[in-house]
Amino acid sequence: MMAALLGCQSAHALTPEEAYAVAAGDNDDRIAALQQLLAKNDPGLPAFLEALAADTVKIAGQRAYIVDGDEAREAATGAPAKLPADAEDVVNNNRMSSEIEAALAAGKLTSADRSARAEAIDALSAAADESKLAIIDKALAAEQDPKLQARLRMVRAKALLNAADAALRLEAVRALGDQASPEARALLMERLADASETDGAVKGVMQAELDHINRKLAWGEYAGVLFTGISLGSILLLAALGLAITYGLMGVINMAHGELMMIGAYATFVIQNLFRQHLPQFFDWYILLAVPASFFAAAVVGAILERGVFRFLYGRPLETLLASWGISLILMQAVRSVFGAQNVQVENPSWLSGGVDVLSNLTLPYNRLAIIAFAGLVLLGMTLLIARTRMGLFVRSVTQNRPMASCVGVNTAKVDTMAFSLGAGIAGLAGCALSQIGNVGPDLGQNYIVDSFMVVVTGGVGQIAGTVYAALGLGMVNKLLEGWSGAVLAKIMVLVIVVIFIQKRPQGLFAMKGRSAEA
Repeated sequence: MMAALLGCQSAHALTPEEAYAVAAGDNDDRIAALQQLLAKNDPGLPAFLEALAADTVKIAGQRAYIVDGDEAREAATGAPAKLPADAEDVVNNNRMSSEIEAALAAGKLTSADRSARAEAIDALSAAADESKLAIIDKALAAEQDPKLQARLRMVRAKALLNAADAALRLEAVRALGDQASPEARALLMERLADASETDGAVKGVMQAELDHINRKLAWGEYAGVLFTGISLGSILLLAALGLAITYGLMGVINMAHGELMMIGAYATFVIQNLFRQHLPQFFDWYILLAVPASFFAAAVVGAILERGVFRFLYGRPLETLLASWGISLILMQAVRSVFGAQNVQVENPSWLSGGVDVLSNLTLPYNRLAIIAFAGLVLLGMTLLIARTRMGLFVRSVTQNRPMASCVGVNTAKVDTMAFSLGAGIAGLAGCALSQIGNVGPDLGQNYIVDSFMVVVTGGVGQIAGTVYAALGLGMVNKLLEGWSGAVLAKIMVLVIVVIFIQKRPQGLFAMKGRSAEA
């Protein structure tokens, strides 16, 4: 019993006078009283601060009370008490609320839970000043996580940036210069524009460190543009590879190619929902089944279209264009009828969430990296299939000389169906990849059909190597122009560049070789 009483007393070591000093008076006095209690590491302080943050503290007669419904207790001792009739609410403005949140965060900086420590650091950053230096240094000495250490160093520099001592401000400026992050740049720019900074030496060092940060961050921005260009290029490559077969090799102007991508994306959505409902413990691996499912779903639709429509229209490009455009409208309306007109969400597996922090202003998302790798694998598989397999030999023979291939026993109708299905299946794979970076909707494919045709034409009709170079090149050019002129003008400029290029080089980057080229 004695031990329990002692524990109870130590848990409420806060005195009534100290509780009242934190709850009443002007902000400066309240903050000073709060800082004194933080220095004493009072174990009863967190519960009182939580009540202050929740606006459940009232004051009357030099005492602070915590009110819970109809019950009241003294803030210092926790003992039940009768709330005086003249009790007043404690009002916390933004400054006081920030101080209370920072004080609460100080107690969580030693938590075993990393997320709790991260939240505490964010709360401490909102009210960082010189008075928090002891708390920050203590947390920095105990922290083992490198990312949280970097965030604590940023908070420490932010606290010292407004210090009265010029030497401490210089220490903060150099620390921010070493971090060279966008947040450090923003803090230095804000302080440099502050009229309260009158020390010329400090301002000179600030400007020098700011110039250093700008130079370093520029490399991250250039690398970011390069990566986004490659990422867009890989998406265009996936979208154009299927078209390289149906249009480049077979000569079919398939305006429904984008809808075949849409079918692959919706197949991914269906597989995701099946895993969520029936195999939730394996949800992170649904994508492994979604990849073949998207391929086969689009390939089956492609085979049906080839057998039912396109085989009657070979050699008639205008009719093919009109028929495929009508098919695209039918497919979009069918999807709207089954899944609804609104976009649906396809969730990334946990192992595709997040990214690799390369620089302070450059993070490479895992899903984008996965799409780049996936595009490379699809390209490799398609190249090997066309160049090294019996089916690829038949496809090449039919596209180069259909009558002669038929004379030597090749079933050209069957080859047409297989080739068209292959192109449609690759479009489905593109849709599966696109589902990992955005919402899936009935008009998903419409955003890429024009770009896909531009890639195939620019690279050279029937040339897979040209498709690769054109996709990556157009992706890079598009992102470079976006940074200069904006997204809309960039699209227009890319189209103009492609038109001029085709005027100068109608055969594309890689011209066909042999008798077919001479014809």
